[in-house]
Amino acid sequence: MRLISLLLASLFLTTACSAGQADIQSNIEARFPGAKVKSVTASPVAGIYEVITEDNQIIYADGQADYILVGEMLDTKTRRSLTKEKQEDLMKINFDDLPLAQAIKTVKGKGERRIAVFSDVDCPYCKRLESELAKVDNVTVYTFLYPLPMHADAPRKSKLIWCSPDPSKAWDDFMLRGKLPEHGKTDCDNPVDANLALGQQYGIEGTPAIILADGKRIPGYLPAAELEKRLAQAGSGKAAQ
Repeated sequence: MRLISLLLASLFLTTACSAGQADIQSNIEARFPGAKVKSVTASPVAGIYEVITEDNQIIYADGQADYILVGEMLDTKTRRSLTKEKQEDLMKINFDDLPLAQAIKTVKGKGERRIAVFSDVDCPYCKRLESELAKVDNVTVYTFLYPLPMHADAPRKSKLIWCSPDPSKAWDDFMLRGKLPEHGKTDCDNPVDANLALGQQYGIEGTPAIILADGKRIPGYLPAAELEKRLAQAGSGKAAQ
């Protein structure tokens, strides 16, 4: 009888917990028209729930969503940002899901490690990143041409580079030396529009945007030493293809 009572108590607690999480979702969506809640889970803090919205924003709420908190949750013992760690997980991209045929492939050394970069030809920080990548060895870099709307001539330059006989060399020539292909063309079959759609799908709003082999995303420029550190942490993934 005691075992049955314990099982019933456990079932009651599970049901109550689920009901509370359902209340949080329904109350947030009712009180904030247009908001869509993707998940509700208990946080490490008693009575506080982690709420993830459809656009991968993280907020915290009490058991009825009468009160919500926006900001970072920190673990003071370890000095870790639990919010940042969760956000990184939400932003992960399965590297093998990337359409690598739409990217310029550059193999440095053995190319055993992999990295993908969404890059704009007229982005100054993208050019700084290329200078740092030139110092990194044993990596295969997949560059997705991603001209931002603020750079009116970037689509033309991107197509000139893609349509050249050697896109990898043309990319390096322009990003490192400011030299565009001579007598080039822009009307070949190119992935620029497809890359823009892909970036929007992944929520990429700025360049450079780096994706490591383990799926972690790094927004912005990094120096070579930090890139080496991140590449080592990420591992190689599969062999370059």
